[in-house]
Amino acid sequence: MNDNKIEIIKADITKLEVDAIVNAANSKLAGGGGVDGAIHRAAGPQLLEECKTLNGCETGKAKITKAYNLPSKFVIHAVGPVWRGGNQNEDDLLRSCYYESLKLAKENNLKSIAFSNISTGIYGFPKERAAKIAIETVRDFIIKENKPELIYFVCFDEENLNIYKSLI
Repeated sequence: MNDNKIEIIKADITKLEVDAIVNAANSKLAGGGGVDGAIHRAAGPQLLEECKTLNGCETGKAKITKAYNLPSKFVIHAVGPVWRGGNQNEDDLLRSCYYESLKLAKENNLKSIAFSNISTGIYGFPKERAAKIAIETVRDFIIKENKPELIYFVCFDEENLNIYKSLI
């Protein structure tokens, strides 16, 4: 991880000037509650119109759109798993969300990406377990690919911020 940098910040992801923010999306890519709703509101109605053309997104996968009224250039919509006790492949599906998002960033030559805390809100994924998966997946990817140059883990609350800081 020569020039790559991971930063943990407490911020509103909709205000970040990065190449892409990663939305914790639902499979319909239709906006919703939490960070997903906030991103859709801040981006404006064009985001939903573009999302409607993508025919949804499977759990564990990601799709990319323009960012419209957001300060970022793109939104990567990653559909995380709903926590069902840990025996329904949730860890692998969450790992796939981060990997697929990073793959899209690489394919689109993006230098900076900001991740929300995927699946830890209403989807109920245990926060510390999710943070470990996120950090491991990002580290593995940038060791292999040496991209993107700058990765943010954006925490909306103190609890997630403290979890990420303790793990880095």
